Amino acid sequence: PLPRWGGLEDKEPGGFRGLAGAGAAALMFVAFRSPMVTGTSVLGVKFDGGVIIAADMMGSYGSLARFRGISRLLKVNDTTMLGASGDYADFQYLKQIIDQMVIDEELLGDGHSYSPKAIHSWLTRVMYNRRSKINPLWNTVVIGGYYNGESFLGYVDMLGVAYEAPTLATGYGAYLAQPLMREVLEKKSTLTKEEARDLIERCMKILYYRDARSFNRYEVAIATEKGVEVEGPLTLEANWDIAHLV
Repeated sequence: PLPRWGGLEDKEPGGFRGLAGAGAAALMFVAFRSPMVTGTSVLGVKFDGGVIIAADMMGSYGSLARFRGISRLLKVNDTTMLGASGDYADFQYLKQIIDQMVIDEELLGDGHSYSPKAIHSWLTRVMYNRRSKINPLWNTVVIGGYYNGESFLGYVDMLGVAYEAPTLATGYGAYLAQPLMREVLEKKSTLTKEEARDLIERCMKILYYRDARSFNRYEVAIATEKGVEVEGPLTLEANWDIAHLV
């Protein structure tokens, strides 16, 4: 006979009849899911003496521009920062875990803190573990920081794929912004802080023009030997005079 997927026929209110067979029971614990409120691109660039990352503040519910003031950047500690695209709820979940990790580390009082490379390595394990359970955290994360005199910029996606690079872009930015950032670095291998900031602003403006899920309000996080600063919300100056010709 077919298994009974009970509920209503049980005598006790709220009671559910167990599924027939171990295979069917396992289905109860598989979360088939997809992102709901999402954020688009995160950009990152290394410069001489630090790293800069940026992300806009839009939370899209499908194609609806639902939330226009959410932060997708996180200052982990004085050496490390990160930004996430993808599902915002999953980012909030990661943020809670990382915040507690930092508190636990500080309570040890041993003078050590998490480095950017440590957070990057930890995230690769978390993402791959969740992917292996067929219940991934639907995010692509850019980790940046400045530690022991070295700049760090790393990438981790929802499958646990990870690498380091002098420029990074997630989402639609991988197609529109990344080529522009690479072109600049091909002409000049080391950027100043001001040049990196101008490059990020130019790329954010292009994404605002071209990416339907982007927004002109954004945040920037900068890591140097002085620490990590998150600036924003900042507003892009856009010019739509040409729109009637399109």
